[in-house]
Amino acid sequence: MSTDARISSMKVDGILFDKDGTLFDFAATWNTWAADVIRHFADGQSDIMARLAQAMDFDLGAGRFNPTSIVIAGTNREAAECVAQALPELAIEQIEHVLMIRASDAPLAPAVPLVPFLDGLMAHGLKLGVMTNDSEFGARSHLQSAGIEARFDFIAGFDSGHGAKPAPAPLLAFARATGLAADRVVMVGDSAHDLIAGRAAGMQTVGVLTGMAGHDELADLADIVLPDIGHLPGWIME
Repeated sequence: MSTDARISSMKVDGILFDKDGTLFDFAATWNTWAADVIRHFADGQSDIMARLAQAMDFDLGAGRFNPTSIVIAGTNREAAECVAQALPELAIEQIEHVLMIRASDAPLAPAVPLVPFLDGLMAHGLKLGVMTNDSEFGARSHLQSAGIEARFDFIAGFDSGHGAKPAPAPLLAFARATGLAADRVVMVGDSAHDLIAGRAAGMQTVGVLTGMAGHDELADLADIVLPDIGHLPGWIME
């Protein structure tokens, strides 16, 4: 089959990825970050640690977020608002800055080997983007650390001027930036926020199980739910 025929037979012309829980395993990256943030703000005081954990909906004993935490799919600002509940003496802008800087240094656990995975998608002529409810600064820091920033045609955070998920506007910004029809783009994510945004934008949607949500939470919002992004090429090409 010729390259042109192969490309024309694919389901999509572009892929927009969520970052955390999609490109990178959520638990391995963000549970460590949250524990570090709590220790930083508490400065060794156990009562403050307990207050912060409650505000962030984080299980200190288990060292992980509870599935109900709004921090999981929320923006950096929403995470700062949670922390501010436990630390009302701090300005929310100060908290937000600390979270952004510490997020940029969070340990990364790629869901799959990302360089060959993305190179394989690019070889098929697909346009690639990232839209995260993290800050753009944090997103670019992580993608650069993983050695993959240059492989994306579009990178946006909640603060890039397009809005945040679950609104469709930042997803449609990717379609505009790449000149693609929305229905020829697939939104790939690990949370309901990602998939709700994708459906609202008129895009195809794929859920992955490398975040905090289970199959049943994603199935009604996704065209398919995959174990991880490594299974995506098979779905696109079938």
